[in-house]
Formats: sequence, C-alpha cells, structure tokens
Amino acid sequence: MSSTQLGSHKVREAHEFLRSRISTGEWPIGQLIPKEPELMDLIGVGRSTVREAVRSLTTLGMLEPVPGVGTFVRARTPVSSLLTEFLIEQDLEEVLIYRRSLEIEAAQTAAVKRSDAQLAALRASYERSLAFDEAPEGSAMNPANCERCNDIARPDSFHRLIVEASGSKLLLDLYTGVMTVLGRAVARGVVFLGISSDTMHLDHGALLKAIEERDVRDAAHTMALHADRDLGVHADMLDLSPNTERAESLIGAGYDPQGVTAPQ
Repeated sequence: MSSTQLGSHKVREAHEFLRSRISTGEWPIGQLIPKEPELMDLIGVGRSTVREAVRSLTTLGMLEPVPGVGTFVRARTPVSSLLTEFLIEQDLEEVLIYRRSLEIEAAQTAAVKRSDAQLAALRASYERSLAFDEAPEGSAMNPANCERCNDIARPDSFHRLIVEASGSKLLLDLYTGVMTVLGRAVARGVVFLGISSDTMHLDHGALLKAIEERDVRDAAHTMALHADRDLGVHADMLDLSPNTERAESLIGAGYDPQGVTAPQ
C-alpha cells in the first residue's frame, strides 16, 4: 500500500513518519516501536490515525504487531516482504542456495567494510552464543535455543550482524526476506539444523577471525563451507556433511576446515 492510497492527509503523514524512522534505521529491525500514546504525541494525531498507519506498514511487511508485547520492526523496506511472498512459492533447496550466495557476499564484503564497532558486536554475539549453548559435545543443536533459527527475531544474531557489517542495505533487505521464509520452514519442521553446536562455534569463530583480519578470501570460503552444512531440507534428505561437492572444491582451493581455530 503506497502513501497515496491511504485515506486522510493525517494518515499519510503518520505513515510517512513511521516509514521514515524505519527506513533510516532509527528504529532498527527487531526493535519495538513506541507505544500508541507515545506515537500520538510524536506525530500529533489521534489513536485511530496511528492504528491506520501501523496497519498500512504491517500490510507492507515492515511492522509486525505481537499481541501483549507490542509492534516490532520486521523489514526496512517493503522489498523484504515482497521477496518473501515470491520465495514462498520456490523450492526450499533453491532458497537455501540463494541464501548461501547472499551470505558469502556479505562475509567477504564485511571483511573489507566492517567498522570497529561492528566487529565488537560480532565478537559479543559469538561469545554470547558460546556461553549460552550448553549442548553436549557432538550433539545436534536444539532449534528452539538456536539464534540461527531465530535470526529474524534477533537483530544481534551473528549472521545478521555480518550482513549489516557489509554496509549494503539492499543486501540486508534481501537477506531478511530469505530468512523469513527459512524461519517459517524451520517452524514447520521442514528445514532442520544439520550441524552440531561445536561445529557451529568453530565456523563462527573462523568467520570472526577472517573478518577481524580483513581476509576476504578466508571470509568467503569459511562462509561457503558453513552455509553448505548448517541447514537442510528434511523432505529432500540433503547431505550436509563437510564433504559436499562445494566443500570439496573449497578444500581443494586451499581451505582446511580442520585447521581452523576459534579466535582467542
């Protein structure tokens, strides 16, 4: 719904006010927007006008009301919601391949463009996951406790922070759309985690090290291997072992997953 399709002038103004705060990142993805009374004061309009503006942005997929909690920012632009609707109709294996391509690009670009603050956020996310995850060695991670499966809900998840560190808002929009589809598939039990907690931490540690050292090649190769083996589709019984064809080619190019150690 465009602003020109909204009813009154006041609703259009409220719509543009909210959309501007979201698109500029003042209200980041995953954050609760102010409550209705505060929005009424900020914009200078009544309750019904605020509700109509929120409804219009919910329709665009940029906001998501959660009963009893509040309204969350879910996408910076309508691109993510439109992409989500398109990808829902696609084969999940193809969606996984597309997501892999986005994350490889994000990792190698983050190695070049990341700021010190973004690196610190990545390290904090990595260290938090180490402390949080108490799964036994070699066991599969519980999807209910895995930040990868809740990537959309957590603005500070490791993978999302890598995409943000790439500096590309378009890449972040595309990634949000892809992860919305995969998140729904995880919730339905169609997509599963094919990686142990120890291996995930090993991969994330290697990614952190490559991005910290601004090593573009290692960042891309590490993300490629990680994406090959961390998610799979139950219906197709994908082989997510480290010895997939793509992983073999990376190892042949000089990447040794057994030699990677987490940063100290």
